[in-house]
Amino acid sequence: MPPEIIALTRHVRALWHRFEWLPEWAVIGLVLLVFVGGGWLTHKFVFGVLRRIVRDKDVFWRGVVERARVKLRVLIIIMGVGIGVTVSPMDPAPSQDIRDVLLFLFILTLGWLASGVLDMWSVMHLKRYNVAVEDNLLARKHLTQTRILQRVAKVILFIVTVGLALMTISGFRQWGVSLLASAGVVGIIAGLALQPILTNMVAGIQIALTQPIRIDDAVIVEKEWGNVEEITATYVVVRLWDWRRMVLPLSYFITTPFQNWTRENARLIGTAFFYVDYEAPIDRLREAFERIVKSSKLWDGDVQVMQVTDITERVLQVRCLASARSAPVAFDLRCEIREKLMAFMRDECREALPRDRLEWPQGSDKPAEGAVSPPAPFVPG
Repeated sequence: MPPEIIALTRHVRALWHRFEWLPEWAVIGLVLLVFVGGGWLTHKFVFGVLRRIVRDKDVFWRGVVERARVKLRVLIIIMGVGIGVTVSPMDPAPSQDIRDVLLFLFILTLGWLASGVLDMWSVMHLKRYNVAVEDNLLARKHLTQTRILQRVAKVILFIVTVGLALMTISGFRQWGVSLLASAGVVGIIAGLALQPILTNMVAGIQIALTQPIRIDDAVIVEKEWGNVEEITATYVVVRLWDWRRMVLPLSYFITTPFQNWTRENARLIGTAFFYVDYEAPIDRLREAFERIVKSSKLWDGDVQVMQVTDITERVLQVRCLASARSAPVAFDLRCEIREKLMAFMRDECREALPRDRLEWPQGSDKPAEGAVSPPAPFVPG
């Protein structure tokens, strides 16, 4: 024990002997009250000094000091209570127990303080990137990395803090050592039970570094289309197109194939298929398609292609391609192309609409054998 604490203990005991009429519990309470008050005043002084020091610093340090206000107060008061218990006329055994508990709480508070610093760093780092802009690929990249690494770091910090705190209590430390030494099977079972958690934590680190997915990426998982809404330390939330949420473990995106429509950039090529008659004027349809695409606010000005991609026994298959700046915009552009091109064929180019053909033998009023007879004309009654 430091000589200053020993000298202070002697002064307290000498002062107590001058007031022998006070019971021991009252002296202990007064000593603790004095040191708690001293800790509160010390916090006021220290916090004021820290504020003055970081007044001209950047936002990060000012934010760290403001976030640490309550935690710093708890730390100083814990230290004050610890000193008060030590110098008070309390019996050695309960005094030691209280100091062990205070040390346990002190370590937990230090972990809480470190967690606040980590949160402030994440906030300041993400302030430089705006996800709301149209081209937000770089912002989503940093947002994903920061969120995943922040959560993984918090889990590791929590484990380390609680582990160090438990090591200060001899009963728990001896129990853990004896349990691992005498019952290795329990350790194996615990390891197997923690395997999914550890697998997802490792997968989270892989995703943060390699980034197969990012926040707001357009993905197809389990035959469903949606956007990555949240990435935690163990699972990913995908917001589906109809606002449902699909929750998948992080390991899913490492071990299972999936589609990411915005891996390199948000731009996509939308596809719309049409089925037209053999006699359809493809050149007129192509002109109408190009006119529709160029007049659309959804088109990004890059890709516009119409091609005959297949010939069946009844119709031609026509594929229309047009690019857009993002997956949702590409979907809307495809719908607009279908609506307007179909209206064009209905109103201005009816020969492009699919038709069924029947053939009659020459010189006969009846269709050939096997041909389908046309329906009888309607006669008003």
